[in-house]
Amino acid sequence: MPNAVRQPWMPPEEYLTYERTSDVRHEYVDGEVYAMVGASRRHASAVLNLAAAIRPAARGRGCDAYATDVMLRVEAANAYYYPDLVVTCDPADDDPYIVKAPSLIVEVLSDSTEHIDRREKRASYQTIPSLREYVLVAQDERRVEVYRRQDGGWVHEIVTEGEVMLETVGVTLSLDDVYA
Repeated sequence: MPNAVRQPWMPPEEYLTYERTSDVRHEYVDGEVYAMVGASRRHASAVLNLAAAIRPAARGRGCDAYATDVMLRVEAANAYYYPDLVVTCDPADDDPYIVKAPSLIVEVLSDSTEHIDRREKRASYQTIPSLREYVLVAQDERRVEVYRRQDGGWVHEIVTEGEVMLETVGVTLSLDDVYA
């Protein structure tokens, strides 16, 4: 990950203990720990706009939505990530710090993370059985990509104008609102 500071290898239990007392957030991928870089104001605005629309819709469906600071466990990749937004609809997914059964994950792309979000994270996230939608939101252009799980596999939709539908939470988002 460009601009990330690589830390020495550590077991996941040690990472979790370290992370709860650290002043800096870190992502964990199979023993390697990466410090998170700060976000731009445009990135933060997009996350807040999305969270403002997604959280009430998620709660209306009995789900919970979290932005930026809640960890996501990806068992198949032995990884812990901090997605920009994550929704879980599983009542048994009740760890106070870690989401383990996400239904929807949103990442707002930035220059330093776009290739990780598109390749590494997408491949990892798509191994999670509960995941229904993975959404990538560009911050430098009006472009929202939705990877949606269907019976035959994953379908990819690109929206550059109008509205984008997030089936998991039953909300239609105007790109004007996303990019306000």
